[in-house]
Amino acid sequence: MNIVVLAGGTSTERTVSISSGTGICKALRSKGHRAILIDVFCGVEHFDEKDPFPEEYDIAAAAEYISSFNEKVEEIRKTRKTFFGPNVLELCDRSDIVFLGLHGANGEDGRLQAAFDLMGIRYTGTGYLSSAMAMDKGVTKQMLQLHHVPVPRGTTMLRANRDNELKNLQMRFPVVVKTCCGGSSVGVYIVKNQEEYEKALDNAYSYENEVIVEEYIKGREFSVAVVDGKAYPVIEIQPISEFYDYVSKYKAGATIETCPAELSPELTRKMQDYAEQAYRALSMEGYCRLDFMMRENGEMYCLEANTLPGMTPTSLIPQEAAVLGMDYATLCDELIRLSMKKYES
Repeated sequence: MNIVVLAGGTSTERTVSISSGTGICKALRSKGHRAILIDVFCGVEHFDEKDPFPEEYDIAAAAEYISSFNEKVEEIRKTRKTFFGPNVLELCDRSDIVFLGLHGANGEDGRLQAAFDLMGIRYTGTGYLSSAMAMDKGVTKQMLQLHHVPVPRGTTMLRANRDNELKNLQMRFPVVVKTCCGGSSVGVYIVKNQEEYEKALDNAYSYENEVIVEEYIKGREFSVAVVDGKAYPVIEIQPISEFYDYVSKYKAGATIETCPAELSPELTRKMQDYAEQAYRALSMEGYCRLDFMMRENGEMYCLEANTLPGMTPTSLIPQEAAVLGMDYATLCDELIRLSMKKYES
């Protein structure tokens, strides 16, 4: 198949996306697909009109080209109105399907998916509505509560309604302050006193106009992939630092990841059931990843849903797939197959 792997973009997770996209492109090439790696925002200035998906392709050179724009993205944004870079839409339109290796805003939030739906471009992952709901942690919390998936107690707060008094929110320290639509734990803060709380609000509002303040769940952290409606094995995440922050997610040796997690069969199935319920509650298609915290007494809470989670060979979903006997390249190929099934029905 002729496949465009879209990566890069304009979000705070740009560099992670480039890493995911590079791995995906290599994997799909190893499976015989003619995949090419494109930055959704910076695009490509030139391509071979007669053979845009060549048999021989230098993935490393493509990744290096995309990375060369990392320090220029903000400058380009100021001078250009359109989001899609040069030749991006033409190449996507000429592909059999687009593998979305994007993370964060303008890629994972449903706007790109809606544009592709209108243009008849096929893509991997869930649709625009579920993408938009999952991207907003406040909306996610409401949808999960409606479908009886437990979530931490908390509230959303607009910048205009900022309240520095935690007691007015009927909460007490410690709490978690996080942006509504951030990803990769960017803009997430565990705060234990008033000074930390006000500083966390300042920092979170520097990213966007709405934040979530919720109770801090002390316990073990887990993640569960749901692919085609079925939960994969549970993986436990033990960060060396206090919580699973950006560094813990992407720095080698910063976490201990155990898959399958050391849980009783009953707790494992319970968490997988909640993950599948959350998948349905948010009207997901294809695949996603749900993150959980579990107290010492076994009470578990769903923290958020990731519609385009990290897809480097060492990311969480590939680790879960490996327990099922599926290597990274086969997983990428399977996600293409599942996505194509949606368009063929």
